Amino acid sequence: MLTLLVGGARSGKSALALQMARATGVAVVFVATAEGRDEEMAARIAAHRAERPQSWSTVEAPVHVGPARSRAPDGATVVIDCLTLWVANAMEAGLTDGAIIGSAGAFAAEAAGRAGSVIAISNEVGAGIVPADPVSRRYRDVLGRVNTVLAEHADDAFLVVAGRVLALLRPAAGASLRAT
Repeated sequence: MLTLLVGGARSGKSALALQMARATGVAVVFVATAEGRDEEMAARIAAHRAERPQSWSTVEAPVHVGPARSRAPDGATVVIDCLTLWVANAMEAGLTDGAIIGSAGAFAAEAAGRAGSVIAISNEVGAGIVPADPVSRRYRDVLGRVNTVLAEHADDAFLVVAGRVLALLRPAAGASLRAT
């Protein structure tokens, strides 16, 4: 079962994911995509790590989320935090838009069909202004497509805003919302 949590920064997505993972009552594998490249980011990572039970396994996967997820035992709950940084890391590593979106699709299809829950966290960055530079526009567009691909495969998708949750419904039969 695949669940997508999407929303703005500091909206409560990670806290909700931790709550959902705890509620499954099974082993949890936390796949972390952040890298502590500076003091502030290292402090953020340490704070997030402190929120998780010590019994959970953590896999660091800044670029290769799919293989990291596949190392989780069958039936375990997997939390991916977060697709936002994964896309940035994949772009920085030189992956093409098609490769990133294709990897997201393969990951989503596999996650949706596995025994055990997968909870994927991502930011919604498309609701703001159009970025002034091409790199930022590319990032916004690729992340929007990745979120759409995950939502297409997800059993459940939720928008998290100010600590509140809104279920995202599938489009009516025959309608398509695939990003162009």
